[in-house]
Formats: sequence, C-alpha cells, structure tokens
Amino acid sequence: MRRVRGIGERGRTLVVSLVALGILITIAVVLPVPYVKLAPGPTFNVIGDNDGEPFIRIDGTTTYPVTGNLDMTTVRESGGPRGGLTFVEAIGAWFSTADAVVPRELIYPDDVTGDEVRQRQAALFSTSESDAVGAALGYLDIPVATEVVATAVLADAPAGEFFEPRDAIVMIDGTTITEPGQVVKIVRSKPVGSSFDFEVEREGEAVSFTIESAANPADPDSPYLGVTVGLFFTPDFDIDFTLQDVGGPSAGLMFATGIVDKLTPEDLTAGGHVAGTGTINPDGKVGPVGGIRQKLAGARDAGAELFLMPVRHCAEAEGHVPEGLTVVPVTTLAEAIESIGAWTAGESLQECPAQD
Repeated sequence: MRRVRGIGERGRTLVVSLVALGILITIAVVLPVPYVKLAPGPTFNVIGDNDGEPFIRIDGTTTYPVTGNLDMTTVRESGGPRGGLTFVEAIGAWFSTADAVVPRELIYPDDVTGDEVRQRQAALFSTSESDAVGAALGYLDIPVATEVVATAVLADAPAGEFFEPRDAIVMIDGTTITEPGQVVKIVRSKPVGSSFDFEVEREGEAVSFTIESAANPADPDSPYLGVTVGLFFTPDFDIDFTLQDVGGPSAGLMFATGIVDKLTPEDLTAGGHVAGTGTINPDGKVGPVGGIRQKLAGARDAGAELFLMPVRHCAEAEGHVPEGLTVVPVTTLAEAIESIGAWTAGESLQECPAQD
C-alpha cells in the first residue's frame, strides 16, 4: 500500500497565509474607509412634474405655459456620517472620470452624526427655496413680505419640544423680531439655563411657549436652543415646492429661474434642455457649490445641452466638460436668464474658462 503523507511545514504555512489573506480581503471589502465618494446624482426638471405634482406650484396669480427642461442637478454621496464606504467601492471610484473620492474630514467634522447632516441639509434646502422666491420676485419687481422663521429644529434639543419648521417668530420676551440676528443676540445675552418667552405664528394661529436654554454641545459656555432661523419671503400668492428628500442649498439658482419662467409670458427655454447649479441669495447673486464635475456629468447624461454654474468653478470644470454640453458661468439670476435667452436665440455665449 502507498503511504499518504500529511501536509508538510511549507504546506501548513501556505494554508495559514491564504486563510489570513482571505480574512484581510473580506475585511477590506466589508469595513468602511474614512473617505466619501461623490458621484453624479439624479436631475429634476423644476418646471416639470413629479408623480402628477409640479415641482414648483404657484397658485393665486397668473402663470404661463412652459416647455423644455430647467434641471437642478445633484450629487450622490456614499460614505461619511450617513453610511460607510468600503475599500472596494473607493477603489472603483478612482477609475471613474465622473466620480471623486475625498477624505471624510474635508467634508465633515469627526463628531457629526448622520441625523445632524440630514437636518442641516434640510435647513439649507428650505432656506434656498425661500431665497429663490426672494430673488425671482425681486427680479420681476413683485413685492414680497418677510418673516423670521424656524428653518430647522433639532428634535433632541430644547426647541424640539416646542418649535415646528416654518414657525414664524413674532416676539421673544416682548421684543418684536424682524431679522434672524435678533434671535441669536437675545438667546446669547443670557446665561445657560435662562428661560425665553416666545410668540410664534403657526399656520395662521398664534402660539406661545417658554423654552429654557441648554449648553451648546460644541461650546458648553454658550446657551443653545437647537433651532435654526432665517428669513422667509412670501408674496401675496402661493409658491410651494413639492420636491422631497433632497438637501443642500445648490438648487437655489434653478428654483429662481423656474419661478421666473412660470410667471412670465416668454417661454424661457423654448423647449430646450437646460441644467445648472448654484446657491442664490435674495438679491439674486449666485454663489459657489460643491460637486461641479459630478453635476456636469449628471446633466449631460440627462440630456442637457446648456449648463449654468457659478463663475468661480470654471477652473475646476476645465477638462471635465462632457462633449455636447455648453457651460456658461454666471454671477446673478439676471445673467442666467439672459444666457438662456441668448442660447435659445442661437447667439454666442461667454463659455468657461472665464476669469473671476
């Protein structure tokens, strides 16, 4: 009979090494890495509909038919406080021209949570909607009223028990509130643990409550209520935004452009496909955003032919403009509307690269 020999020392070492390698590979695949992946996200035609509901709904005044697309662009984010990014996913993103991988600490502090990010992004999105109304109606010379409102409320903070988003802050301790800075000044004028009497308007009804401040988690010596406030612009007719589950301030430019399109008889895009990104303030000034390369790719994938963006991003976009996409830098809402009109008329445009 032939004798069967056992595994020798080298064989055992090889088996152990292969097992260890397999474990390491499994860990690399499963465990998150401290990076954030940025990829092209979906686009939304702000003058179009979503499940039968217009993204921008205007009632109580004359509106006009619109055609074509005015797309707001987004970035799909993986990793960071809202979810882990695996090693394999990070490596795959390195080989995509439309994706980017950046260290987590460049975007988020170490102690920020996913809930805090969502709440912050929701507050910024709500503010961008209001600022878009202010900018669009200012461009059209339509009067608007302003209110100081709660744009975001932290559920686990003192304000969480009392405030609701969009509450209009009328008075604090008998002082009439006309600008957001007053709220911050009044709260910080008293030590941690002080009480404040609020009068707010909620859906047309007066509501009163008393809140006691707590220590700010980021600065224990600073009083804190956990409510973010900002100006809310309202005309004498209704403008509502129905888009949900999207955060951040970068839709402001396209929201404002969409409002102007719906409130003017001219068909702004003339059936063309326009996309863009940019923050906007109530004066109509366009500000910088993140994820320009991803938004350019997402816009072109959706069929856009003209892309509007803040002028300061031209250097960042250089070498990453998809074929067939005309990229025009703008600094104001007026410039954006003029650029769309020139494009539909077949006129020449100032494209990137441009000087700040």
